[in-house]
Amino acid sequence: MRYLAIDYGTRRTGLAICDAGETIASPMTTLHGQKELIKKIAAVIEAENVEAVVLGLPLNMTGSQSAQTKLVLKFAEQLRGHLQIPVHLQDERLSSFGAEQKLAPANLTKGKMKKRLDAVAAAEILQAFLEEKLSGESADTDAE
Repeated sequence: MRYLAIDYGTRRTGLAICDAGETIASPMTTLHGQKELIKKIAAVIEAENVEAVVLGLPLNMTGSQSAQTKLVLKFAEQLRGHLQIPVHLQDERLSSFGAEQKLAPANLTKGKMKKRLDAVAAAEILQAFLEEKLSGESADTDAE
């Protein structure tokens, strides 16, 4: 099954995708702004034959919800209302940190780092989802 991961943000939204064998998550692109965001995501889903979405859920380190968590939950409901495929939630704690660690050896300028960070963070979210799925753990975060 092909999954599309989304690292949602109000300014930038990172996308990542996995192979059909569900083994490798790869950064894809970063979408800027909110204008027609769901439409752009739907176009990627169609073009890449995606069968499910994994949306990063930004919880506090304690597991509690933040203001951003509430925005992402609202976005998840909007996605579910527009897409005909499942939308899973995945704890994204430390995904940005992991993405920064992966990009650090590339010695990118601050601007280039910013451009790639969200897509790499989305890949981190998707890889965690795939690993939990493979291990038989529940990969869908319940944050209601």
